Amino acid sequence: MTSLKPVLISGAGLASLLLARSLHRSKIPFLVFERDASIIFRAQGYRLRLSDVGLDSIERVLGPAGFKKFYDACGKTGGAGVAAVDPTSGETLSTETKADSKDKLKLASRDGKVVGISRGDMRKLFLEGLEDHVRWSHHVQGYEKTDTGVRLVFADGTKSEEGSMVVGGEGVKSAVARQLADGRIKIYDLGARGIHGQAPTTAFKALGEGVFSLVDDKTQVNGGKVFMITNVRAQDKDDPNVNFGWTMIGSPGVIKAPDDNYTVTGPPAAAIAKSLTEHWHPRARSLIDNMIESEAAFWKITCSSPEGVPEWPNDPRVTVIGDAVHAMTPAGGNGANTAMRDSDLLGRLIADAWNAGNGDDWKGVTAAYEAEMRVYASAEVKKSFDQTSGQFGVKLDIENTPTIQEYVAPN
Repeated sequence: MTSLKPVLISGAGLASLLLARSLHRSKIPFLVFERDASIIFRAQGYRLRLSDVGLDSIERVLGPAGFKKFYDACGKTGGAGVAAVDPTSGETLSTETKADSKDKLKLASRDGKVVGISRGDMRKLFLEGLEDHVRWSHHVQGYEKTDTGVRLVFADGTKSEEGSMVVGGEGVKSAVARQLADGRIKIYDLGARGIHGQAPTTAFKALGEGVFSLVDDKTQVNGGKVFMITNVRAQDKDDPNVNFGWTMIGSPGVIKAPDDNYTVTGPPAAAIAKSLTEHWHPRARSLIDNMIESEAAFWKITCSSPEGVPEWPNDPRVTVIGDAVHAMTPAGGNGANTAMRDSDLLGRLIADAWNAGNGDDWKGVTAAYEAEMRVYASAEVKKSFDQTSGQFGVKLDIENTPTIQEYVAPN
Protein backbone atom coordinates (compact mmCIF):
# COMPACT_ATOMS: atom_id res chain seq x y z
CA MET A 1 0.00 0.00 0.00
CA THR A 2 2.90 2.38 0.66
CA SER A 3 3.83 2.30 -3.05
CA LEU A 4 0.46 3.69 -4.12
CA LYS A 5 0.75 7.24 -5.40
CA PRO A 6 -1.63 9.62 -3.61
CA VAL A 7 -4.92 10.90 -4.95
CA LEU A 8 -4.42 14.68 -5.35
CA ILE A 9 -7.47 16.71 -4.31
CA SER A 10 -7.71 20.35 -5.38
CA GLY A 11 -9.55 22.52 -2.85
CA ALA A 12 -10.41 21.98 0.80
CA GLY A 13 -14.15 22.62 0.69
CA LEU A 14 -16.86 20.30 1.95
CA ALA A 15 -16.87 17.88 -0.98
CA SER A 16 -13.08 17.64 -1.05
CA LEU A 17 -12.76 17.00 2.67
CA LEU A 18 -15.50 14.36 2.70
CA LEU A 19 -13.76 12.58 -0.17
CA ALA A 20 -10.51 12.82 1.80
CA ARG A 21 -12.19 11.15 4.77
CA SER A 22 -13.49 8.37 2.52
CA LEU A 23 -10.01 7.68 1.16
CA HIS A 24 -8.55 7.85 4.68
CA ARG A 25 -10.96 5.17 5.94
CA SER A 26 -10.02 2.98 2.95
CA LYS A 27 -6.30 3.52 3.67
CA ILE A 28 -5.73 5.05 0.24
CA PRO A 29 -3.13 7.85 0.36
CA PHE A 30 -4.20 11.35 -0.61
CA LEU A 31 -3.15 14.99 -0.40
CA VAL A 32 -5.39 18.06 -0.35
CA PHE A 33 -4.18 21.38 -1.80
CA GLU A 34 -5.97 24.60 -0.81
CA ARG A 35 -5.28 28.19 -1.86
CA ASP A 36 -6.25 29.64 1.55
CA ALA A 37 -3.65 29.93 4.30
CA SER A 38 -5.80 28.04 6.83
CA ILE A 39 -9.31 26.80 7.47
CA ILE A 40 -10.25 30.08 9.18
CA PHE A 41 -8.98 32.28 6.35
CA ARG A 42 -12.38 33.27 4.97
CA ALA A 43 -16.04 33.51 6.06
CA GLN A 44 -17.75 30.16 5.92
CA GLY A 45 -21.10 31.22 4.49
CA TYR A 46 -24.60 30.32 5.48
CA ARG A 47 -26.01 27.37 7.40
CA LEU A 48 -26.75 24.25 5.37
CA ARG A 49 -29.87 22.11 5.50
CA LEU A 50 -29.01 18.44 5.14
CA SER A 51 -31.41 16.19 3.27
CA ASP A 52 -31.72 12.42 3.53
CA VAL A 53 -29.41 12.16 0.52
CA GLY A 54 -26.73 14.29 2.14
CA LEU A 55 -26.99 12.64 5.54
CA ASP A 56 -26.94 9.12 4.09
CA SER A 57 -23.81 9.95 2.09
CA ILE A 58 -22.05 11.45 5.10
CA GLU A 59 -23.00 8.47 7.27
CA ARG A 60 -21.57 5.97 4.77
CA VAL A 61 -18.29 7.87 4.63
CA LEU A 62 -17.84 8.59 8.35
CA GLY A 63 -19.06 5.27 9.70
CA PRO A 64 -21.14 4.79 12.88
CA ALA A 65 -18.88 6.50 15.42
CA GLY A 66 -17.86 9.37 13.15
CA PHE A 67 -21.41 10.00 12.04
CA LYS A 68 -22.71 10.07 15.60
CA LYS A 69 -20.25 12.83 16.44
CA PHE A 70 -21.25 14.71 13.29
CA TYR A 71 -25.00 14.30 13.81
CA ASP A 72 -24.75 15.36 17.45
CA ALA A 73 -23.17 18.61 16.24
CA CYS A 74 -26.07 19.32 13.87
CA GLY A 75 -29.02 21.46 14.87
CA LYS A 76 -32.47 19.91 14.72
CA THR A 77 -35.53 22.08 14.22
CA GLY A 78 -39.09 20.87 14.66
CA GLY A 79 -41.97 21.64 12.36
CA ALA A 80 -40.59 19.91 9.27
CA GLY A 81 -41.46 22.80 6.97
CA VAL A 82 -41.29 26.52 6.32
CA ALA A 83 -43.54 28.99 8.11
CA ALA A 84 -44.19 31.95 5.84
CA VAL A 85 -44.13 35.38 7.48
CA ASP A 86 -45.13 38.67 5.86
CA PRO A 87 -42.21 40.88 6.97
CA THR A 88 -44.14 44.11 6.37
CA SER A 89 -47.03 43.19 8.69
CA GLY A 90 -45.36 40.59 10.91
CA GLU A 91 -48.24 38.21 10.21
CA THR A 92 -47.69 34.47 9.96
CA LEU A 93 -49.41 33.45 6.75
CA SER A 94 -51.51 30.33 6.47
CA THR A 95 -49.86 27.26 5.01
CA GLU A 96 -52.71 27.00 2.52
CA THR A 97 -51.73 30.30 0.89
CA LYS A 98 -47.96 30.03 1.05
CA ALA A 99 -46.79 26.41 1.29
CA ASP A 100 -48.48 23.11 0.61
CA SER A 101 -47.89 19.99 2.71
CA LYS A 102 -45.71 18.32 0.08
CA ASP A 103 -43.24 21.20 0.13
CA LYS A 104 -43.18 21.18 3.92
CA LEU A 105 -42.34 17.49 4.13
CA LYS A 106 -39.35 17.89 1.83
CA LEU A 107 -37.47 19.88 4.47
CA ALA A 108 -37.47 17.18 7.13
CA SER A 109 -34.81 14.50 6.94
CA ARG A 110 -34.39 12.44 10.11
CA ASP A 111 -36.66 12.01 13.11
CA GLY A 112 -39.16 14.44 11.58
CA LYS A 113 -36.67 17.27 12.07
CA VAL A 114 -35.01 19.81 9.79
CA VAL A 115 -31.31 19.03 10.22
CA GLY A 116 -28.72 21.75 9.65
CA ILE A 117 -25.15 22.75 10.42
CA SER A 118 -22.92 25.69 9.60
CA ARG A 119 -20.41 25.27 6.78
CA GLY A 120 -17.56 26.14 9.12
CA ASP A 121 -18.48 23.50 11.72
CA MET A 122 -19.04 20.91 9.02
CA ARG A 123 -15.68 21.63 7.45
CA LYS A 124 -13.86 21.41 10.78
CA LEU A 125 -15.45 18.05 11.57
CA PHE A 126 -14.48 16.61 8.19
CA LEU A 127 -10.92 17.93 8.54
CA GLU A 128 -10.35 16.60 12.06
CA GLY A 129 -7.46 14.11 12.07
CA LEU A 130 -6.53 14.82 8.44
CA GLU A 131 -4.55 18.00 9.05
CA ASP A 132 -1.22 16.43 8.06
CA HIS A 133 -2.62 15.64 4.63
CA VAL A 134 -3.57 19.24 3.76
CA ARG A 135 -1.20 21.65 2.02
CA TRP A 136 -2.39 25.22 2.61
CA SER A 137 -1.44 28.23 0.47
CA HIS A 138 -1.32 26.19 -2.73
CA HIS A 139 -3.32 27.86 -5.50
CA VAL A 140 -4.04 25.24 -8.16
CA GLN A 141 -3.85 26.53 -11.74
CA GLY A 142 -4.20 23.21 -13.54
CA TYR A 143 -2.61 19.80 -13.89
CA GLU A 144 -0.23 17.92 -16.16
CA LYS A 145 -0.17 14.27 -17.13
CA THR A 146 2.96 12.13 -16.75
CA ASP A 147 3.77 8.70 -18.13
CA THR A 148 2.61 7.04 -14.91
CA GLY A 149 0.36 9.57 -13.19
CA VAL A 150 -0.55 13.23 -12.89
CA ARG A 151 0.66 16.36 -11.10
CA LEU A 152 -1.04 19.54 -9.97
CA VAL A 153 0.42 22.83 -11.19
CA PHE A 154 0.35 25.84 -8.86
CA ALA A 155 0.14 29.58 -9.47
CA ASP A 156 3.77 30.12 -8.50
CA GLY A 157 4.93 27.67 -11.17
CA THR A 158 5.72 24.81 -8.80
CA LYS A 159 4.19 21.35 -9.09
CA SER A 160 2.97 18.70 -6.71
CA GLU A 161 4.43 15.27 -6.34
CA GLU A 162 3.13 12.71 -8.80
CA GLY A 163 -0.29 11.38 -7.96
CA SER A 164 -2.43 8.55 -9.24
CA MET A 165 -5.51 10.76 -9.77
CA VAL A 166 -6.50 14.44 -9.61
CA VAL A 167 -9.92 15.42 -8.25
CA GLY A 168 -11.01 19.01 -8.80
CA GLY A 169 -13.14 20.19 -5.91
CA GLU A 170 -12.17 23.85 -5.72
CA GLY A 171 -15.57 25.36 -6.43
CA VAL A 172 -17.17 27.37 -9.22
CA LYS A 173 -13.88 28.75 -10.55
CA SER A 174 -12.18 25.36 -10.64
CA ALA A 175 -9.07 25.37 -12.83
CA VAL A 176 -9.18 21.57 -12.93
CA ALA A 177 -12.74 21.61 -14.24
CA ARG A 178 -11.93 24.17 -16.94
CA GLN A 179 -8.97 22.14 -18.16
CA LEU A 180 -10.65 18.74 -17.98
CA ALA A 181 -13.87 19.76 -19.71
CA ASP A 182 -12.16 22.30 -22.02
CA GLY A 183 -14.65 24.99 -21.01
CA ARG A 184 -17.75 22.83 -21.48
CA ILE A 185 -18.81 23.31 -17.86
CA LYS A 186 -20.61 26.67 -17.80
CA ILE A 187 -21.50 28.40 -14.55
CA TYR A 188 -23.69 31.46 -14.94
CA ASP A 189 -24.06 34.48 -12.72
CA LEU A 190 -27.83 34.84 -12.39
CA GLY A 191 -27.62 38.47 -11.29
CA ALA A 192 -29.43 37.87 -7.99
CA ARG A 193 -27.42 38.81 -4.91
CA GLY A 194 -27.54 37.91 -1.25
CA ILE A 195 -26.38 39.08 2.15
CA HIS A 196 -25.56 36.77 5.05
CA GLY A 197 -26.09 38.06 8.57
CA GLN A 198 -26.09 36.95 12.19
CA ALA A 199 -27.82 38.18 15.32
CA PRO A 200 -28.14 37.00 18.93
CA THR A 201 -30.95 34.57 19.70
CA THR A 202 -32.87 37.32 21.50
CA ALA A 203 -33.53 38.95 18.12
CA PHE A 204 -35.46 35.86 17.01
CA LYS A 205 -37.73 35.53 20.06
CA ALA A 206 -40.78 36.89 18.27
CA LEU A 207 -40.54 34.25 15.57
CA GLY A 208 -40.39 31.18 17.80
CA GLU A 209 -39.02 27.80 16.74
CA GLY A 210 -38.98 26.77 13.11
CA VAL A 211 -37.74 27.54 9.62
CA PHE A 212 -39.10 30.91 8.48
CA SER A 213 -39.46 32.39 5.03
CA LEU A 214 -39.96 36.16 4.86
CA VAL A 215 -40.93 37.36 1.40
CA ASP A 216 -41.37 41.07 0.81
CA ASP A 217 -43.24 41.00 -2.49
CA LYS A 218 -45.23 44.15 -1.70
CA THR A 219 -42.29 46.53 -1.83
CA GLN A 220 -40.69 46.77 -5.25
CA VAL A 221 -37.00 47.68 -5.30
CA ASN A 222 -35.70 48.33 -8.80
CA GLY A 223 -38.46 46.08 -10.06
CA GLY A 224 -37.53 43.21 -7.77
CA LYS A 225 -38.23 41.84 -4.31
CA VAL A 226 -36.42 40.79 -1.16
CA PHE A 227 -36.55 37.32 0.38
CA MET A 228 -35.10 36.11 3.68
CA ILE A 229 -34.88 32.70 5.31
CA THR A 230 -33.80 31.78 8.83
CA ASN A 231 -33.82 28.78 11.14
CA VAL A 232 -34.65 29.11 14.85
CA ARG A 233 -33.58 25.97 16.73
CA ALA A 234 -35.36 25.07 19.94
CA GLN A 235 -32.22 23.81 21.72
CA ASP A 236 -30.43 27.12 21.19
CA LYS A 237 -33.10 29.80 21.16
CA ASP A 238 -32.80 30.60 24.87
CA ASP A 239 -29.01 30.73 24.91
CA PRO A 240 -27.81 34.38 24.70
CA ASN A 241 -24.31 33.18 23.78
CA VAL A 242 -25.53 31.66 20.51
CA ASN A 243 -26.07 33.60 17.30
CA PHE A 244 -28.57 32.58 14.65
CA GLY A 245 -27.94 33.33 11.02
CA TRP A 246 -30.20 34.66 8.31
CA THR A 247 -29.84 34.81 4.57
CA MET A 248 -31.29 37.64 2.49
CA ILE A 249 -31.65 37.35 -1.28
CA GLY A 250 -32.66 40.06 -3.71
CA SER A 251 -33.90 39.76 -7.27
CA PRO A 252 -31.44 40.98 -9.92
CA GLY A 253 -30.74 44.68 -9.41
CA VAL A 254 -31.98 44.83 -5.80
CA ILE A 255 -28.74 44.26 -3.85
CA LYS A 256 -25.70 46.11 -5.15
CA ALA A 257 -22.36 46.09 -3.36
CA PRO A 258 -20.25 49.27 -3.26
CA ASP A 259 -18.23 49.53 -6.50
CA ASP A 260 -19.69 46.14 -7.44
CA ASN A 261 -17.20 44.52 -5.05
CA TYR A 262 -18.89 41.51 -3.49
CA THR A 263 -15.87 40.57 -1.43
CA VAL A 264 -16.63 43.50 0.90
CA THR A 265 -17.78 42.41 4.36
CA GLY A 266 -19.00 44.12 7.52
CA PRO A 267 -20.75 47.52 7.77
CA PRO A 268 -21.22 48.14 4.01
CA ALA A 269 -23.20 44.91 3.65
CA ALA A 270 -25.05 45.56 6.91
CA ALA A 271 -26.04 49.05 5.76
CA ILE A 272 -27.65 47.71 2.58
CA ALA A 273 -29.57 45.05 4.51
CA LYS A 274 -30.88 47.74 6.85
CA SER A 275 -31.92 50.08 4.05
CA LEU A 276 -33.87 47.32 2.29
CA THR A 277 -35.80 46.39 5.44
CA GLU A 278 -36.34 49.71 7.22
CA HIS A 279 -40.10 49.50 6.60
CA TRP A 280 -40.46 45.94 7.99
CA HIS A 281 -42.54 45.06 11.04
CA PRO A 282 -40.59 44.87 14.36
CA ARG A 283 -41.12 41.10 14.48
CA ALA A 284 -38.99 40.74 11.35
CA ARG A 285 -36.97 43.92 11.65
CA SER A 286 -35.47 42.70 14.92
CA LEU A 287 -33.22 40.31 12.99
CA ILE A 288 -31.70 43.27 11.13
CA ASP A 289 -31.65 45.86 13.93
CA ASN A 290 -29.69 43.51 16.18
CA MET A 291 -27.35 42.08 13.57
CA ILE A 292 -23.63 41.74 14.25
CA GLU A 293 -22.48 44.15 11.58
CA SER A 294 -18.94 42.81 11.33
CA GLU A 295 -20.29 39.40 10.24
CA ALA A 296 -22.38 40.67 7.30
CA ALA A 297 -21.19 39.49 3.88
CA PHE A 298 -22.35 39.61 0.27
CA TRP A 299 -22.66 36.66 -2.07
CA LYS A 300 -23.53 36.04 -5.70
CA ILE A 301 -26.11 33.52 -6.86
CA THR A 302 -24.68 31.30 -9.55
CA CYS A 303 -25.90 28.16 -11.27
CA SER A 304 -24.67 25.64 -13.78
CA SER A 305 -26.63 25.26 -16.97
CA PRO A 306 -30.10 23.85 -16.21
CA GLU A 307 -29.66 21.81 -19.39
CA GLY A 308 -27.54 19.46 -17.32
CA VAL A 309 -23.94 18.41 -16.67
CA PRO A 310 -22.22 18.32 -20.08
CA GLU A 311 -20.22 15.48 -21.59
CA TRP A 312 -16.44 15.68 -22.02
CA PRO A 313 -13.82 13.09 -23.04
CA ASN A 314 -13.24 10.91 -20.01
CA ASP A 315 -9.82 10.91 -18.38
CA PRO A 316 -9.14 7.90 -16.12
CA ARG A 317 -6.89 10.03 -13.90
CA VAL A 318 -8.87 13.29 -13.60
CA THR A 319 -12.42 14.14 -12.51
CA VAL A 320 -14.40 16.82 -10.65
CA ILE A 321 -16.84 17.01 -7.74
CA GLY A 322 -19.23 19.46 -6.10
CA ASP A 323 -19.64 23.06 -7.25
CA ALA A 324 -16.77 22.61 -9.70
CA VAL A 325 -19.08 20.55 -11.91
CA HIS A 326 -22.65 21.37 -10.80
CA ALA A 327 -23.07 24.73 -9.06
CA MET A 328 -26.59 25.32 -7.76
CA THR A 329 -28.66 28.16 -6.40
CA PRO A 330 -29.54 28.09 -2.67
CA ALA A 331 -33.17 27.21 -3.44
CA GLY A 332 -34.03 23.83 -1.95
CA GLY A 333 -30.59 23.33 -0.42
CA ASN A 334 -29.64 20.92 -3.21
CA GLY A 335 -26.03 21.91 -3.86
CA ALA A 336 -24.23 20.74 -0.73
CA ASN A 337 -26.26 17.54 -0.48
CA THR A 338 -25.46 16.63 -4.07
CA ALA A 339 -21.78 17.36 -3.41
CA MET A 340 -21.85 14.93 -0.47
CA ARG A 341 -23.28 12.31 -2.82
CA ASP A 342 -20.39 12.92 -5.24
CA SER A 343 -17.77 12.38 -2.54
CA ASP A 344 -19.42 9.23 -1.24
CA LEU A 345 -19.81 7.73 -4.73
CA LEU A 346 -16.32 8.54 -5.98
CA GLY A 347 -14.70 7.39 -2.74
CA ARG A 348 -16.49 4.03 -2.89
CA LEU A 349 -15.58 3.49 -6.55
CA ILE A 350 -11.89 4.21 -5.86
CA ALA A 351 -11.89 1.85 -2.88
CA ASP A 352 -13.69 -0.89 -4.82
CA ALA A 353 -11.15 -0.68 -7.63
CA TRP A 354 -8.23 -0.86 -5.22
CA ASN A 355 -9.71 -3.74 -3.23
CA ALA A 356 -10.35 -5.64 -6.47
CA GLY A 357 -6.61 -5.50 -7.18
CA ASN A 358 -6.85 -3.14 -10.16
CA GLY A 359 -3.75 -1.20 -9.09
CA ASP A 360 -3.70 2.57 -9.10
CA ASP A 361 -4.49 3.27 -12.76
CA TRP A 362 -8.15 3.52 -11.70
CA LYS A 363 -9.37 2.13 -15.01
CA GLY A 364 -13.08 2.76 -15.36
CA VAL A 365 -13.45 4.60 -12.04
CA THR A 366 -13.88 8.15 -13.29
CA ALA A 367 -16.06 7.00 -16.20
CA ALA A 368 -18.42 5.14 -13.85
CA TYR A 369 -18.53 8.07 -11.43
CA GLU A 370 -19.22 10.66 -14.12
CA ALA A 371 -21.92 8.56 -15.80
CA GLU A 372 -23.88 8.21 -12.55
CA MET A 373 -23.17 11.75 -11.34
CA ARG A 374 -24.43 13.31 -14.58
CA VAL A 375 -27.85 11.76 -14.08
CA TYR A 376 -28.57 12.82 -10.50
CA ALA A 377 -26.67 16.13 -10.62
CA SER A 378 -28.39 17.26 -13.83
CA ALA A 379 -31.78 16.64 -12.24
CA GLU A 380 -30.82 18.60 -9.12
CA VAL A 381 -29.39 21.55 -11.06
CA LYS A 382 -32.60 21.86 -13.05
CA LYS A 383 -34.71 21.64 -9.91
CA SER A 384 -32.56 24.26 -8.18
CA PHE A 385 -32.76 26.67 -11.12
CA ASP A 386 -36.51 26.21 -11.56
CA GLN A 387 -37.11 27.02 -7.88
CA THR A 388 -34.96 30.14 -8.02
CA SER A 389 -36.56 31.26 -11.27
CA GLY A 390 -39.98 31.03 -9.67
CA GLN A 391 -38.99 32.74 -6.43
CA PHE A 392 -36.88 35.61 -7.72
CA GLY A 393 -37.90 36.05 -11.34
CA VAL A 394 -34.44 35.07 -12.56
CA LYS A 395 -34.17 34.44 -16.29
CA LEU A 396 -31.31 32.70 -18.06
CA ASP A 397 -30.59 33.24 -21.73
CA ILE A 398 -27.82 30.70 -22.23
CA GLU A 399 -26.71 32.24 -25.51
CA ASN A 400 -26.25 35.73 -24.08
CA THR A 401 -25.76 35.39 -20.31
CA PRO A 402 -22.04 35.58 -19.45
CA THR A 403 -20.42 32.97 -17.29
CA ILE A 404 -19.10 34.06 -13.89
CA GLN A 405 -15.63 34.73 -15.31
CA GLU A 406 -17.10 37.06 -17.93
CA TYR A 407 -19.83 38.64 -15.83
CA VAL A 408 -20.37 42.40 -16.01
CA ALA A 409 -22.78 43.86 -13.47
CA PRO A 410 -25.88 45.62 -14.87
CA ASN A 411 -26.16 49.39 -14.53
